[in-house]
Order: sequence, then structure tokens, then C-alpha cells
Amino acid sequence: MANRTVKEAASVKGTNPQYLIEKIIRTRIYDSQYWKETCFALSAELLVDKAVELKFIGGVYGGNIKPSAFICLVLKMLQIQPDRDIIIEFIKNEEFKYVRALGAFYMRLVGTSVECYKYLEPLYNDYRKMKRMNRSGKYELIHVDEFIDELLREERVLDVQLPRLQKRSVLEENNQIEPRVSVLDEDVDDSESSDDSEEDEKMEDQPKKKYRDLDKPERSPSPRFLRSPSPKRKRSRTRSRSRSPRERKHHRRSTSKHRERDRGERKEKERERERDKEKRRRD
Repeated sequence: MANRTVKEAASVKGTNPQYLIEKIIRTRIYDSQYWKETCFALSAELLVDKAVELKFIGGVYGGNIKPSAFICLVLKMLQIQPDRDIIIEFIKNEEFKYVRALGAFYMRLVGTSVECYKYLEPLYNDYRKMKRMNRSGKYELIHVDEFIDELLREERVLDVQLPRLQKRSVLEENNQIEPRVSVLDEDVDDSESSDDSEEDEKMEDQPKKKYRDLDKPERSPSPRFLRSPSPKRKRSRTRSRSRSPRERKHHRRSTSKHRERDRGERKEKERERERDKEKRRRD
């Protein structure tokens, strides 16, 4: 009785929702301790608390095919079939990454192709790390966007055979969904637009070139350009050139030095004459 699907649950893909998980895995889940202690008589409200306590994602592990807590909660959600609003809130939850992964996995199992693309593709922008338990019971790192990519591309994820998903290109041709725009494409477009604006600014800063109209007849050159050049006049050497203030100052200093030198020579000559006169007097 405790393992039966609720009466109000609708069939998924034309079958019982619990049958989406293989019988051998369902049997192992029903016999597991986590299912008997935690998932027994679990309602949709209490399911949120158990989802918050998840520490990793995974299917079954070990030689005895032991189910993980994650796959047990997935089967419980298939059994009680919570409201679609609760699943959407799971997917949009940005605080708890394992709650988001649980909602995305359940949506991939029961949702239509349009719903899967609509609600799962935005999670490509979530780059947080998660722990996943492999079949040998060891943990490995995986990012949220990688997990979402597996759900949309792979046929089997976490030991569960996923329902077939219609190709996105077909849905786009039927106008059921809009073409997906990646965040990287938006960044590239922004960078290209910024580069184009910078190039436009550079072109505006550069002086505009004047182009000659080839249709208009060429204008005859002015008569002044046809005249023979006049002979250049040689500058006379005697003509004084305009000197700079520095050259003038240097010229003044040199002339004053020459004058002092002449004065000194004159004084020495006068002294020699006086000495000659004194010698003559003595003689």
C-alpha cells in the first residue's frame, strides 16, 4: 500500500509514473533503509525539507545495487506527483543546488519536450560544482550546467532511462519555442558592438579626405605657376645679418676683451720707454 501511486496521479508517457524507473531499481529502493525511514508517508510539503538535506546526486551504487537518497526522492516524487508549481520552484531555487538538480531531473522525466527546454536551458548559466556518486560508490565533481546538458542530450542518466526528447530544431520550425540565445553569444555581440563604436569614433576623429570628382573637367593651372622662376639674389657678404641677443652679447664680450688687451699692451710699451729714459739719464 505504501508503495502504490496516489489515485489522483496522472499517467506519464501513457504509463504509471513509477514505471519510468526500472523494476529492479524500484525493488531495491523499496527495500532500502532510507525509503522505509524517510520516504514512508512523505507528503509534498515534507519533501522540500528532505530535498534541502541532500549532499550529492546519484543513482545506484555498489555490487548489491544500493540506491542513493537522490534517486529515492525522485521515485517518491513520481509516486505522490507534487504540483507543477512546486517543481518549478525547485528548478528556480538558486540557494540549494541539489534541490535544483532534483527538480530538473523530475521535470525531465514527466515534462513535455517544450517544458524541458523552457525550464532546463536557463540552468546552463549555473556553473556551481556538485558531488555525484558513481557506480563504485566514489564521489566525483560535476557542474550544474554539465548535469543539465546530460539531461537534455543523453538517453540514460543516473541509471535511469530517460523518455525520448523531441529535437529542438523541430520545435523551432513549428514555432513552439524560440531559438536559444547563449550568454556567450550576447557577450560576443556586446564586444563586437563596442569595437564597432570605437572604430566609428576613430574614423570621426581622423580628418576627412577630399576626393576629386572624376566627372568634372580638370581646372587649368593658374598663369602664375607657368611663369619661369625669377633668379635668386645672392646675399652680399657685407650685408649685416640680424643677430640673436645671445650672439650680440657674445660679440660685446669679445670686443671688450680686445680693448682691454690693447690697453695692457700700451701700458707695457710706456713703461719700457720710461725705463729706457732712466737708463740714458744714468749713463
